[in-house]
Amino acid sequence: MKPLKKIISKYMYLTTFVLVVAIVIVLTAIQLFTEQRRAVDSSHLTLHQIEHVLEENRTELSEIEAEYRNTCINNSDAVAEILDGNPDYLNNIDMLKKVAEMIEIDEIHIFDKSGKIYSGTHPQYYGLTFDSGEQMAFFKPMLNDKSMKLVQDVTPNTAEEKPMQYSAVWSKNKEYIVQIGMEPVNVLKVTQKNELSYIFSLFRVSVDANYYAIDGDTHKVVGSTKTEAVGQDASAIGLDMKKIKNDPDGFHATVDGSHSFCIFKESEGIYIGRIVSSSILYQRVPTTAFWTTLSLLVIAFLLAKIVVYYMDNYVVKGIRSVNKSLQAISAGDLMTTVDVRNSSELAELSDYINAMKKSLLKNNKQMSYVLSKTELHIGIFEYDDKRRNVVYTELLPEILGTDEENMKKISADSDRFREFIDEICKDAVPDENSTFRLGDRYIRLEETEEDGNIFGVVLDVTESVNKRRKIELERDIDVLTEIYNRRGLDNKLTEVFADREELGRSAVIMIDADGLKKINDTYGHEKGDVYLKKIAKVINNYGIKNSIAARQGGDEFVLFLYGYDSDDELLRAIATLEYIQNNSMATLEKGLTVPMRFSMGYCLVGDRTDYQTLFKEADENMYKNKAKRKSEIR
Repeated sequence: MKPLKKIISKYMYLTTFVLVVAIVIVLTAIQLFTEQRRAVDSSHLTLHQIEHVLEENRTELSEIEAEYRNTCINNSDAVAEILDGNPDYLNNIDMLKKVAEMIEIDEIHIFDKSGKIYSGTHPQYYGLTFDSGEQMAFFKPMLNDKSMKLVQDVTPNTAEEKPMQYSAVWSKNKEYIVQIGMEPVNVLKVTQKNELSYIFSLFRVSVDANYYAIDGDTHKVVGSTKTEAVGQDASAIGLDMKKIKNDPDGFHATVDGSHSFCIFKESEGIYIGRIVSSSILYQRVPTTAFWTTLSLLVIAFLLAKIVVYYMDNYVVKGIRSVNKSLQAISAGDLMTTVDVRNSSELAELSDYINAMKKSLLKNNKQMSYVLSKTELHIGIFEYDDKRRNVVYTELLPEILGTDEENMKKISADSDRFREFIDEICKDAVPDENSTFRLGDRYIRLEETEEDGNIFGVVLDVTESVNKRRKIELERDIDVLTEIYNRRGLDNKLTEVFADREELGRSAVIMIDADGLKKINDTYGHEKGDVYLKKIAKVINNYGIKNSIAARQGGDEFVLFLYGYDSDDELLRAIATLEYIQNNSMATLEKGLTVPMRFSMGYCLVGDRTDYQTLFKEADENMYKNKAKRKSEIR
């Protein structure tokens, strides 16, 4: 029995091989060189333009920053002059806010000689000092030199991590420090324009061409049209720094799993590169393939007369016999057996078809198992103890969080694939059947074994798990004020009281909104809801350490302060809250502002562990405070 390969090779390969290979190699080499040269010239032009834009943006940013610093320090002087001329404004929040609005600044803070905020437009910052955070410590040298005027670079503020620019000057009488804060809108806009990723987006005209900026010293990606690459090492995405520095005319690399042509240019220690997908770079190559195909057609025509005779005798008759059997199988007769022995290849094909029939019969049961599980996006894998490789569906790599190339390596050895699956199964999700955590996603993985054959189904259930967890979270949050409700408070306190070290010195504060009924009757319940939200905003994240805020229901709130180092520190935080309860205003809508008042009572936790008893004690003190406040009003 002659192998089909030898029969065809003898009469065809010797005639066509040399000519076909020569044509393909010559045309492909010429086309590759031409396309690469075009890519290099185009990239050098684009990278030069990017470099020019960067230089212009740096100049603009420097000018804007200098202008903003001067404006900031001038505004500080202006506020200081106003307060020197109107000392009664110092402790008047409303007047300070009017001054801030008049000068078009966002914050005013008044520090005493010790560096502590005792007045300003934002009462929630009262009590903070130059030692309260790195941002505030910038101004501490002013305590020793009263002639200093300081302006700070754009920095996240201590309380809210909001980008601000602060400046400070001493008052004329040297009795207090005036600090103003401005949101640097223009600086941030120009800074964004100077970001490499933003500039790259302006020059990107094709989704198959990406731009990267790599630090020549750290080898880190500092900008890219692919934001997920920023911060990674160049080697992690497939780039070799030696080639980047030494190959200005471009080089090939597999970047993020895609074969690409890379061209880089150095600019002030940063290597800016344009990376083009090979599929785009060589898109003109099909023209060469056309001429190659045309040449092959001429050769094929000449060979056809020779090949047809032998193909008819050794292939066609066998194929006809196979087709006849396959026709019966396609019609549903899975009992038909294929037995064509014209050549070793056709004999092997017959055996494979018969084996495939048996596999189809066996897979009916397995596919029923899959379909009964879910209609969601699924991946399937299968292997047995007789073969080393693992068969899987195309969606499996994506669901398991890997790429196709890595999955091919893993699936080539069933033992290695088993280790891969076992590693995933180590991070099981509690109370979720056969569900496992995979990074920020969740998957459900189930397997069945029959006669040594392992069949597995993998489903991405991230959405359903996240929905359930979101529902559980919302059960703990008050819908109106977006702070904890009774249930959430109880769960959180149970957790905190279980860790005495985290608890530290702590206190329970019961709060009851004053005047809610009057606001509801006068302005409507909608304004009453706004009033409650304002109080909730004051107590949420209150203090310089840890806190838990909750709404008990109606106009009653609970504030739990914990993690303080001493009772004195804790009492200072409570004293600040007592000041706020009598000196704050709530804006219910534009043009409608009312006093924000509330009664409060507190108790220190000490070594006690029953927080329900603490609630009762604090509640009693709150009602005493409410009664006292009512009597003072009368």
